[in-house]
Amino acid sequence: MAGGIGSRFWPLSREGMPKQFLPMTPDGRSFLRLAYERFSRIFPDDHIIVVSQVRYRDLVKETLPEILDENLLLEPYSRNTAPCIALAAYTLLKRDPEAVMVATPADHIIQDEEIFQETIERALCYAAQSDDLITLGIVPDHPDTNFGYIQGRQDGSEEDKPIKVKTFTEKPDAALAEVFFQSGEFFWNSGIFVWRAQSIRSELEKHMPETGILFNGWEEALDTPAQAGFLERVYSSISKISIDYAVMEKTDKAWVFPSKFRWHDIGNWDALYSFVSGLGLEPDGNVTLAGPSLCHDNRGTLVYSADREKLIAVRGLDNFIVVDTGDVLLICPRDEQSASDVIANVAMPDYEQFR
Repeated sequence: MAGGIGSRFWPLSREGMPKQFLPMTPDGRSFLRLAYERFSRIFPDDHIIVVSQVRYRDLVKETLPEILDENLLLEPYSRNTAPCIALAAYTLLKRDPEAVMVATPADHIIQDEEIFQETIERALCYAAQSDDLITLGIVPDHPDTNFGYIQGRQDGSEEDKPIKVKTFTEKPDAALAEVFFQSGEFFWNSGIFVWRAQSIRSELEKHMPETGILFNGWEEALDTPAQAGFLERVYSSISKISIDYAVMEKTDKAWVFPSKFRWHDIGNWDALYSFVSGLGLEPDGNVTLAGPSLCHDNRGTLVYSADREKLIAVRGLDNFIVVDTGDVLLICPRDEQSASDVIANVAMPDYEQFR
């Protein structure tokens, strides 16, 4: 899934160049490139589908020149993950009625790649033999407020197999995250799903009935020249909603697969800070992603500069974000709400050029 605009990563991520296409490694690979390479170690290239938006077609092809045209599914508009997954599921069902699929965002950092591959393969084997909807749940090693949580009904025999989901919880505050962590019953919601295409189709049509109504005729339209016009009609009316809200929090078929690979969802600046600061590269919990810098007497502060030739001088900040992209300078407290408040103001017409 590579069609979002990454608004919480503004001003680095923009509508014209979302974060999944930005270079994120020293050798210039993007989140999308890393995700494709990760799954190409598990699946043949012709079994990997990318769902993005029409306006990002060229960016996807530039990032993934090897992707087959028929495996690049283009949404006319961004409608969140439920319609995205519905499109992928219907497409797979037309090609193979017995298809088992993995649905994953394109903006994750996965460490322990061998453990990740083994986990995916075990989850696929389980899903192929059931109608259950499986979410990979990361076994947490600390309380974290950047992620949603899944509680499982554990009976002590869950090693390497799914657990029935008890509750889903959105990002908690620090006190509740500590309670979740200490209980041992909660997992981070990775947003990585494994299920039979027919199973998720059935649950989408059950819990989000407009899906079946609007996608009526998919057998004739998908994978044909009529697909673009068909999707224009579907996406003009379908709700903008996540798969969690549309299905996972309503279904009685939700299971969580305990997963022990190191995983990071880089959804916003604070999440990037948490990941990089956890590497322990700088004192006082600071993170500096810039060229020459004079950063002193800061604590818990992230400093980013897109221009690696520019000198950045920052002093005396506690738990702040400083992001310089050339045309935008963002300085605000590091908590997600403060950044969100700033980003919301960018939606005003006067700032269209900076979106």
